[in-house]
Amino acid sequence: MFEDASDLIADNPPGLHYGVAVADLDRGRYSFVVAGFGGPNRIFVWSNGALRDVAPPELADDERRAVGVAAGDVDGDGREELYVLNADTFSGPKQFADRLFRRRPDGGWEDLFERPVNRGVRNLSAGRSVAVIDRRGVGRYGFFVANHGRPMRLYELAPGGALADLAPPLELARTGGGRGVLTLPVFSGHPDIFCANERGQNFAYRNRGDGTFEEVATQLHLRDCEEHARGVTTFDWNGEFGLAWVNWDGPHRLMTRGKNGTWKDEATPGFAFPSSVRTLIAADFDNDGNDELFLNHVGEPNRLFRVEPTLVHEETKLSLTMLDAGAAIDAEGLGTGAAICDIDGDGVLELLVARGEKAAQPLAVFKARAAHPNWLRVRPLTRFGAPARGAVVRAEYGGRVRVKGICGGSGYLCQMEPVAHFGLGTASSVDRVTVTWPDGTGVVVLNPGGNRVLTVPYPRG
Repeated sequence: MFEDASDLIADNPPGLHYGVAVADLDRGRYSFVVAGFGGPNRIFVWSNGALRDVAPPELADDERRAVGVAAGDVDGDGREELYVLNADTFSGPKQFADRLFRRRPDGGWEDLFERPVNRGVRNLSAGRSVAVIDRRGVGRYGFFVANHGRPMRLYELAPGGALADLAPPLELARTGGGRGVLTLPVFSGHPDIFCANERGQNFAYRNRGDGTFEEVATQLHLRDCEEHARGVTTFDWNGEFGLAWVNWDGPHRLMTRGKNGTWKDEATPGFAFPSSVRTLIAADFDNDGNDELFLNHVGEPNRLFRVEPTLVHEETKLSLTMLDAGAAIDAEGLGTGAAICDIDGDGVLELLVARGEKAAQPLAVFKARAAHPNWLRVRPLTRFGAPARGAVVRAEYGGRVRVKGICGGSGYLCQMEPVAHFGLGTASSVDRVTVTWPDGTGVVVLNPGGNRVLTVPYPRG
């Protein structure tokens, strides 16, 4: 399916690359942000037909050990801040604190953790993933950090500009082998948190609707205690969210929700087969109207599967087909992270893969040969004009309903673009789009058409 498009990167030296995020650091102009471990963080924008690194020195920050990245509007100014998770040790305490970069009025960047008032709450624990969540639906985000061997953290901006770790009072400060994090309304009608762990059970935090949480992994059958999780994502399953995660050298999970609210593993033997996996991404790469699941590996071939509904005895069943990933098999790649974005604006997603954990390698970009020409991209905004991460978008076309979440964090160490990308398959346009924000507010757009980016502001009045 994929062709190698790595020559789109204007300057691509080998390095130890880890997490990848797609951030809106320049009011609507998206960037691939790549964590550099002992080397510079890189920020790629699309310019003059190529991906060009525009990271200023303060964001490049090449003396730290960055592994995870995520973006979100923490202060409600309409512009995303950038959280860079550093991990110079495998687990427990670490030397290098994380960064939370905010743009100054003069266009430069400052690390909010370097302010004297915030130095006491710096994260000095080895973490693996970070995600943003608007837990109260107010348009301001907190950063949830999945630490390994130390309590989880949730940073929000308090009045007066101080950062506060709200994980303890919200009973989120559990200790586990934190790996992948997902923040979307998968267990309730508001943003929830799913933390995929190793050496112990996963955590599933259901939002009560008021920004507080209850841990429900046991009652929802999501603990998976014996495995060592890495990446986690949602996928479209008949207009509702399915939940998938991958386990290091253990069986991978493909979960759908039953009528009683519990989850059931429907992974085929081919998908579940154990492997040295890191990141998991769900997206419609070829615009055929179905999600593909991309499993990124360390030192073994990547895998690609298509998820689609199949009618069996008048009942819709999940069908999973293994596909030829083409150049994205990348059998010698030391994959660590990956993210998707239509960075060049042609309606087909680019897949940027970070490589180099065990040895320095260049980054890779892959692009699918689109099987169908039509698409629609939906871009919800908060009341402040920033990407509405955690919003849910449903599109109705061709007699189907499909669902996408605006990513707050997923994959592993990573965060996808803040846009819902729908391939239309054999349809030429969309009949109806429904956007639901984290506070439950909804908007319906009739006949938005196709082959365009639909920006949906938060409703006022």
